Amino acid sequence: MTEVKSPEVRAPAAAVPSESVAESTRWSRLRPFLPLVVLAVALLLPYSTLHLPGIFEGALNSPGTLQLLAVCLVFGGLAAGYDLLYGRTGMLSFGHALYFAAGVYGTDILITRAGLPLWQAAPLAIVGGTILAGLIGAVALRTVGIAFAMVTLAFAQVGAILVARDFGGLTGGEEGLPLDVAGVPSGLVGVANTVNLYWLALAYLVVVVFVVHRVSGSPTGRVLAGLRDDERRIGVLGLDPYRFKLVAFTLAGGLAAGGGVVYCLIVGGASPHITSSELTLSLLVMVVLGGPGTRWGPVLGGILYMYLDHRLISVGSSGAIDALPAFLSRPLSQPLFVLGTVFILAVYFFPGGLASLAPRLTLLRNSLHLGDRQKR
Repeated sequence: MTEVKSPEVRAPAAAVPSESVAESTRWSRLRPFLPLVVLAVALLLPYSTLHLPGIFEGALNSPGTLQLLAVCLVFGGLAAGYDLLYGRTGMLSFGHALYFAAGVYGTDILITRAGLPLWQAAPLAIVGGTILAGLIGAVALRTVGIAFAMVTLAFAQVGAILVARDFGGLTGGEEGLPLDVAGVPSGLVGVANTVNLYWLALAYLVVVVFVVHRVSGSPTGRVLAGLRDDERRIGVLGLDPYRFKLVAFTLAGGLAAGGGVVYCLIVGGASPHITSSELTLSLLVMVVLGGPGTRWGPVLGGILYMYLDHRLISVGSSGAIDALPAFLSRPLSQPLFVLGTVFILAVYFFPGGLASLAPRLTLLRNSLHLGDRQKR
């Protein structure tokens, strides 16, 4: 007996709320202009006298707040440059702080010891940091994986030892090297000119983001992404993975050296803590916290990390923390403990970093709208 099959009837597609569609369309139109809006706000921020208690110690245009924001912007740029290695090429380097330190100490030594003006010292320090990255990369990139990470760490430790032992009487040893402001333009010296340093840090961040995005969108950037996913496939295509990785490594080192120049001007000198491997680990945390390989995630991660690092020191020494029981006040008074806890929670709940927060919230909001309409 022939079995008669009933024709399949497909279920109708789930209705999408018209409000959600309209809102999504408006957001897609405005989204390309959001970075320009944020940049405009950042440029005009020094003119604001707004005071945000609990967030900043003074008004937005106060020298202390502007200096904190300038440091945050520099490390946002550093994190974006390091993401060119880790997030976009898949190279885990433990020695990236060395090139940042080359920019800081190179600028300071050329101005303070050699007597050069800033307009000569800054380019020389950036070029020197870039060449140093190229030379170290040429050796380190002969290895892969954890061996590559260890080789970069070894070079960074050599640099840290040379700085701490005051090599050639140039670095000042463990006490650091204050910057001789005689070789610095007057517009970048003094508390009254902190706003100029803030704008300089903002300009550095814009340059790094522009360079990283241009490289990522170019044919070279697509090859770097291929190296991150499957290096052997790039070799099969007839391309040399070593050369492309060396380009990324050298470029990231040059960007870090540029950040060192700006940081030297902001803090007024150099100190040996910037040569430690802890700084590179902090950069890694910034990138993972923000979202590796994303457009704005590393920048947000770097800014947030440095802000929390600064603010938690003040909060940890406040009377409110001291008034807590000992089992709470002792760990909460340690900024690294709080930062580590925040990092663990962020990675657990948001594996993609801060960059994945917006899509998750959008999905949750659309689900709530759809649930409300079904109830009706």
